[in-house]
Amino acid sequence: MPSSRRRDTPPPRTGSDESEVLRGFLDYLRASVAARVDGAPEPQVRSATVPSGTNLLGLLNHLTFVERSMFLGDDVTDWQATFHAAPADSVADVVARYRDAAKRANDVLDGCTDLGAPVPRPRPDRPAPSIRWALTHMIEETGRHGGHADILRELIDGTAGRGSTFSRTGTHSVCTT
Repeated sequence: MPSSRRRDTPPPRTGSDESEVLRGFLDYLRASVAARVDGAPEPQVRSATVPSGTNLLGLLNHLTFVERSMFLGDDVTDWQATFHAAPADSVADVVARYRDAAKRANDVLDGCTDLGAPVPRPRPDRPAPSIRWALTHMIEETGRHGGHADILRELIDGTAGRGSTFSRTGTHSVCTT
């Protein structure tokens, strides 16, 4: 009989440096939320299975915009619209864009050694937050929406777990590490 207990990928063990810890947790959450969406079936991945209208593909699309706004300086004029992927976008397209945004954000962060310094972004219209604040906010934002993604993916096809590799065993889902 399959176990209903999930074997989850634990949080990362990072160095003792504050920057390494923050970036390690953010990268862990990024990989986890991308794994929730990667391989999710159409059209369920864009279907609202909860009263708020939230859908799995839209969550990752939104997180892409948040990454690009926070670290790359992109201006977003309609945050609500970011919660919906374009009809022509495939799951693979949205996942690839998210991973690219995270990689580009990490490229920016690689050049930042002072967590108290402002995020270096080309947006003269408003002051940039500190690197520390931006990393903490992105951990909160990605973790919160990652929790939503967990529930939505489980409602779609029963896939559950935390980490980057998921599988189904019988009627119970487990994360394999």
